[in-house]
Amino acid sequence: MATSNLFTSSFFLCFVFVFFVLDTANAQGLKVGFYAKTCPEAEIIVKKVIAQTISEAPSLAGPLLRMHFHDCFVRGCEGSVLLNSSTKQAEKYAVPNLSLRGFQIIDKVKSALEKACPGVVSCADIVALVARDVVAASKGPSWEVETGRRDGIISNLTEALLNLIPPFANITTLKNDFLQKGLSVKDLVVLSGGHTIGTSHCSSFTNRLYNFTGKGIVGDADPTLDPNYVLRLKSRCKPNDVNTLVEMDPGSFKTFDDDYYTLVTKRRGLFQSDSALLNDPETKAYVKLQASTHGSTFFKDFGVSMVNMGRIGVLTGNAGEIRKQCSRVN
Repeated sequence: MATSNLFTSSFFLCFVFVFFVLDTANAQGLKVGFYAKTCPEAEIIVKKVIAQTISEAPSLAGPLLRMHFHDCFVRGCEGSVLLNSSTKQAEKYAVPNLSLRGFQIIDKVKSALEKACPGVVSCADIVALVARDVVAASKGPSWEVETGRRDGIISNLTEALLNLIPPFANITTLKNDFLQKGLSVKDLVVLSGGHTIGTSHCSSFTNRLYNFTGKGIVGDADPTLDPNYVLRLKSRCKPNDVNTLVEMDPGSFKTFDDDYYTLVTKRRGLFQSDSALLNDPETKAYVKLQASTHGSTFFKDFGVSMVNMGRIGVLTGNAGEIRKQCSRVN
């Protein structure tokens, strides 16, 4: 048994090592200003389209930021979340992705870039640049985005189901899933702050409001959730409600700020994965720091962690392709 455990542990460590080596090798093909010579106006074009979009539809900021997360956590940051499928078997048709919005904005950006620089800027890079620009347009931070990604040609619904982190994840699952992507515990707690903008369907958290233990007890809500917040959420979401949208950061869901951490400390994090941040010494300390200092380092940290996430499983060099349309392979 001891020998078996040693073999298993060694195999896991080797797997993690190989993953990191391959990921680092791929990420070396990225750099800030990758399109400086081939499409010098690329980032300006993206920023212009996003500025107009957020001025007209600010509620799209959250979904467009989430799109980058959902892309990177499945097969890496290679634009596979954008691909359509006649059989509905691509990533975007997986249940966790059905609430994603803004694909038409990605297409709009791609169209503008194709007019300026045909066949140059990848859809994967567009998703990364758009994520930065929607945050900045929502009064949040800006950061330098590494570019040079190429687009993948495979998109699989099952892989999305296996790799996207559910809203009911506990702290152990969260830490393990981030580790497997080469991200740290700090990246986990920082990137969770992205929940400061956007909305969620009731179905992502109503398990916390009704029959939480599964015993059919009246008033059986998640004890880690503020009882007054439970009542407020119940007034919006009835059992089995799959249509109603609720603000993830009530009162400022269109503004990228540090209020998320204050809500978590008050036991008002909307998802179980938000509340879970209080169950680990490192994540709890960060949450309390940002809540007590009005996000003194959050904006800077968020940019750093977004760059880290943007390096996951990228395709560079001659790998993949540069799609002419983001919703289908060439």
